[in-house]
Amino acid sequence: MHRFAAICVIPAFALIPLAAAADVIRVDSRITDVTVYPEGAKVTRVAAYSVPAGEHRLRLLDLPDTALLDMVRAKVEGARMGSVTMREDFVPPRGDQDSDVVKAARAEVERAEDALRGKQDEAAALRLARDAAETRIGFLKQLGQGETLDGVSAETLRDMARMVGEETLAARQAVLEAEAKARLVDREIDDLQQALDEARQALAALETGGDDYNLVEVSVSAEAATEGVLSVTYFTRDAGWAAVNDAYLSLGDAPGLRLDRGAMIWQGSGENWDDVALTLSTSEPSGQFEPSEVHPWRRRIEEPFQPVLKRSLAMDMAEAPMAAPEPMIEEARVMSFHGLIFNYAYPKPVSLASGADGVRIALGALDFAPEIKAVAAPLWDSTAFLTAGFTNGSGELLLPTQATQLFLEGEYVGSMATDQVAAGAEARLPFGAIDGLQVSRVVTRNEGDTGILSKSNEEKETARIEVENLTGRAWPVRVLDRVPYSEQEDLVITWQARPTPSVTDVDDKKGVLAWDFDIAPGASRQIELSHRIQWPQDMELR
Repeated sequence: MHRFAAICVIPAFALIPLAAAADVIRVDSRITDVTVYPEGAKVTRVAAYSVPAGEHRLRLLDLPDTALLDMVRAKVEGARMGSVTMREDFVPPRGDQDSDVVKAARAEVERAEDALRGKQDEAAALRLARDAAETRIGFLKQLGQGETLDGVSAETLRDMARMVGEETLAARQAVLEAEAKARLVDREIDDLQQALDEARQALAALETGGDDYNLVEVSVSAEAATEGVLSVTYFTRDAGWAAVNDAYLSLGDAPGLRLDRGAMIWQGSGENWDDVALTLSTSEPSGQFEPSEVHPWRRRIEEPFQPVLKRSLAMDMAEAPMAAPEPMIEEARVMSFHGLIFNYAYPKPVSLASGADGVRIALGALDFAPEIKAVAAPLWDSTAFLTAGFTNGSGELLLPTQATQLFLEGEYVGSMATDQVAAGAEARLPFGAIDGLQVSRVVTRNEGDTGILSKSNEEKETARIEVENLTGRAWPVRVLDRVPYSEQEDLVITWQARPTPSVTDVDDKKGVLAWDFDIAPGASRQIELSHRIQWPQDMELR
């Protein structure tokens, strides 16, 4: 249950007293509109009503227990609205709210259960008959044993033996017949059990809504008999949506990049959304919507602390190295609110069962002119990878995703999470390895003292990088590598590279270098990168 907030702002109309004779009129509502946020949803229910003149209370028993009651808002057309009462405990029974489809599905379950029980009873009766026949056989086997046949004539013994044989044969035939019929009935039972399971599954698909509901009563007054519409809007936290995109890259003389944007929606509100007008919003009412507070910063001075000359665990930890961290598709229409919030309104009604369905809708496709580049990191990889860079000139915010599927010439390459891309910003997507664009990196290293008098240590390293194009086309290539950097005066690092890198400190990452060049089919390029590190003799390099 969701309780009211500790402090509620009560509208003025909620203080208007109801007439003692106000009658309660039950109204049934349906969900017409839903706006889904990345976390949470706003639901609108509409109910038609008809009231005579006077004071009345319109009672709704349709809100699920996931509705946040302190955020319920009501609107009345056709009468004057008074107070709004909400209750989550001691709610009157709703009565029979099942649709004809649900009733038919429940009746089918009951029919299947009756048929299954009837066949199970038939199978039990056949097995009882088999057990009775086996009991007769046991009796006939014992007949004639012991002293009861002493003095019986030979003719009587022959008659008795004939009778025992005939009765035993008949009993065995009865056993076989009962077992054969039971096996047939068992197969029918299996079929009936499957039919019952399917009927129960069909009923469960229709009954995904919850059983616990809240009460909302809206007081209205009318000078004459009137008809009107009551609208109730409320929020639930048990819903959300996330962007899911498909990126298609085509090569050739004029490479193209198409981004098919979509959204995956879920909800567990306890009520089914049937044929609702659906809008997706990038607004995040459940997140931070106001600036953080900046508190005063008091500084103070003290006598310096005299540390104990003892190696501590904190010192060990501080010096420890840290680990390096196609067909036509209905599309939603987008509306921007000053570029801050984007709403996507889907053009057709959508149904989404509570706790059961996940629905994907299209948010529209965008086409970009990509910058094709093969990117290689010889430090880790033996091949270059195909990438497509683009500038978001759509005027819209490209939303972050947990799953953007990547396709090269229509073939699936992989899936990755992507960050949001603002309008006018640049981004780059990978589209798999280029096996024929091979890279290698060979390292030689020299460590040791430079001399007794210098009292310093030194480390030298040279990396020879080669890029070889074994494909049948030319590629624009970017090779990424690195040299160490220092922020300590006593730790001196120098480096050299031939050829000179096109970019240093790539993406503001210190020491990361990039070489950009074109490589023709069958050609190869070499890069030599070396660095030298020097530090005092009494220090250790980390």
